[in-house]
Amino acid sequence: MTLTLLLDLDDTLLNTNQSIFVPAYFQALSTKLAPHLDASLVGRALLKSTTAMNQSEDAMRPLRQVFDEVFYPAVGIPAGALDDEIEQFYSQIFPTLQGITSQNPQANPFIDWARSQGFRLVVATDPLLPRAATLQRVRWAGLDPDDFELISTFEDFHFSKTHAAYYAEALGRLGWYDGPVLMVGNDMERDILPAKRLGLAAYFVEAEPGSRSGPEAEPRGTLSDLRRYLESINLSSLTPSFETKDSLLAIHASTPAVMNSLLGGLDVEDWKRRPSSGEWTLTELVCHLRDTEREINHMQLNLFSGGDDPFVPRPDTGVWASQRDYFMEDGRLALQEFGAARFETLGILKSIPEPDWKRKARHAIFGPTDFREVVGFMADHDRMHIQQAFSILKKIR
Repeated sequence: MTLTLLLDLDDTLLNTNQSIFVPAYFQALSTKLAPHLDASLVGRALLKSTTAMNQSEDAMRPLRQVFDEVFYPAVGIPAGALDDEIEQFYSQIFPTLQGITSQNPQANPFIDWARSQGFRLVVATDPLLPRAATLQRVRWAGLDPDDFELISTFEDFHFSKTHAAYYAEALGRLGWYDGPVLMVGNDMERDILPAKRLGLAAYFVEAEPGSRSGPEAEPRGTLSDLRRYLESINLSSLTPSFETKDSLLAIHASTPAVMNSLLGGLDVEDWKRRPSSGEWTLTELVCHLRDTEREINHMQLNLFSGGDDPFVPRPDTGVWASQRDYFMEDGRLALQEFGAARFETLGILKSIPEPDWKRKARHAIFGPTDFREVVGFMADHDRMHIQQAFSILKKIR
């Protein structure tokens, strides 16, 4: 059983004093842009843009787009006008900030050991910086970015780590593998608690043994302690449980983001390429998700507003691809339409009072059930089709 390790970067793999590093980073960037912009204006715009990224819950807008839509109007220039200067900053000036950080001497041995165990490794750093900066910081830690299956950056992630949906998005980007997962980090508010809200196990990395963070920080220790911990337990005990309202909302929020990242760069031929006879194309898959959202999921949710113990039908949607000729549709447009339909779904789900998540129903396939379980069936459907999309992409590329 393969373990997926989601590893925080700052003060987990790389020693970073954020109270020093962030002001130094903002100051360096402001200085670089000073010939074109007022430095104080840049600083305020950076803070405002970072706040917007932290708060964003838009599954169809990567955090870079959120940043650009706030930053550039705040400094009064068109987006992209300073791309050359910003590229020079990250290639020439950003590397000088390495001296503010230092390597965690336990990181490289731990990663080497984890790789020898066949674990899937992810740098689960807050995706608030460009890829160019994040890859440099991984190297500052003495690590090779190629050793990680996924590294989160603001170009292709849609949620910051304050949201449980960030962790769902990361797992979706890995193809929603069914196996144990552990989040490892040093920040209770951005690493441990949001991961636990999704239903993941978490390990709290403490700078000094014996630090006090409350029972929610158990298990805890250094990276060396983490290796001993993983060697001592049955890894199957780290298998996630996606049963709470928070976890289901996070999965539902993340699905359009995952599909947007996985499929956003495809050309027309890839959308239409059939992996093998009898398998769906990606266009057909996304059309299925869109129509299921509009015609099945919305219907099921609305049934609960019509009275107690509703009967929840489950029409056969497997025939829609041929009946509705999905192959001839525009996959990119269908993905946008799915995102809009899911946004509507999330509005419904967030409006349901907590007690109503226990309302009973009868399901055409699963028999006696309740509202939370029906929402769980919908989340399982998401995960299954992300697994399918992940498989298709491997076959056609």
